[in-house]
Formats: sequence, structure tokens, C-alpha cells
Amino acid sequence: MVKNKIRVLLIDDEPFSRDELRHLLLTYPDFNVIGEAQSAEEALEKIIHLEPDALFLDIEMGDKNGLELACTIQKLKKVPFIVFATAYPDFAVKAFRVDALDYVLKPFDEEQIFDAIKRIRKAFSAEGEQNGKRPYSNEGLGKLAVQEDETIHYIDPKEIDYIYRDGNVTKVISHGKEFVTRYLLKDIEEKLADHSFFRTHKGFIVNLKQVEEMTPWFHGAYQLKLLNVKEEIPVSRHYVKKLRLRLEI
Repeated sequence: MVKNKIRVLLIDDEPFSRDELRHLLLTYPDFNVIGEAQSAEEALEKIIHLEPDALFLDIEMGDKNGLELACTIQKLKKVPFIVFATAYPDFAVKAFRVDALDYVLKPFDEEQIFDAIKRIRKAFSAEGEQNGKRPYSNEGLGKLAVQEDETIHYIDPKEIDYIYRDGNVTKVISHGKEFVTRYLLKDIEEKLADHSFFRTHKGFIVNLKQVEEMTPWFHGAYQLKLLNVKEEIPVSRHYVKKLRLRLEI
């Protein structure tokens, strides 16, 4: 169970945009979408009543725009962190004048949303420390979010055989099934630092507990055979010595 979840309110007059944001945020188990609003007036009521930690806020909504709402809520005792989510790039300067954490453009890009998430986490943690509360931590959440078609799965690291980069996509292999994740390999390597994983190649990360054999390949490089995995995993010659030290008693 994730403690200190970050409570988010989605504000946009377009249902499709709210649905898309909600879907993207579902991949972050430490975030909880507590409500939605389709107008600035409805949003203000929900902000006062629900006291969210963060807002994903559209700018052009027909009545009162998002910038006006952002100015209004600065008077509240608890001001949520603001990420503007809009189709209009021209408002960026004005947005940051109301202390927005980030500014993401429609159609939403997963990397943009990920960057916004990181900024919210950092601000939420800093606020907790300042108020003497237990700071937010994303450590120990336990599972990696991956996707199969439209379904999001959460995989225990122990169930992962290996992870590799295929063009612009990161793929996770678990029990013979292939999943996709939005993370880059360097992000996954950092997340799995406390687990039994090793970067064998610029394009591969391997669960060391699955390694069965290591055989010479060419020019000092090797290949790994994993338990119950047909594919052999390359080991760059630059990683061989360090890998042997990790594998051997």
C-alpha cells in the first residue's frame, strides 16, 4: 500500500482530455485522481471542498479561464500545485507568473507527463519536510508499471527476466510475455537499483537471479543464457568484469 498518495484534481471542459489524463496518471500508483471539474466555477468548489495536492488545469474553458482560476486560488490557505495542461503554448509565460510547476501541451505526451509528475513529487516532498511531516517517498512502491494493449499491469521485479530497448520503446519480458513501459532504461536502472538487476549492454538490463550461463561471443563480449528464456542476452565487454563480480560468490 502506498502511503502519502498525491491527491490530484483534473480540470478541463473536454471529457476526452480528462479521460486521457486520468488514464496516464493510472500508471503512477502514488497518485490518486480524487475528482474532475469541467469549469472554473465547479473547480473552485471542489478545490475548497476536497483540498487536492495538485491540479492539472486547462486554460481555455469557455467561462472563466484557468489562469484566472489560478490567481483566485492563491488566496486560499492551502494552494495546490498547478500543472497547466492546454493546447495553447502562448500562455506559458503568464502561467509561470502564478507559480505553475509545469506546462504540458495537448495532445499529451507520456514523457511530458512524466516530467510533470517528477516536479509534483519533488514539490510535495519539499512541502512535507517544511511542515514537519513525513516527507513523501517514491521508494518501496514495489512494482513496475507496464502496459499490454490498453491494460496496465504492475509487475513485481522478481517476476522480470530482462528489459531491453527496441527502437523508441522499452520492453519488459516476464514469464515469456512481453510488455511495454514508458520508462527509459536509465530510469528503470535507477528504480531497480536495490534489486538484483544489472545493465549488461546499452540496450539491456537483466535479472541476475535468472542467469544460468555466460558464454564467450566475440571481441571480448559475452552472451547470457537465462532460465526459461530462449533468447540470449548480449554482454558488452566493458561490463563483463563487473558482471562476473556480481554473479560469483
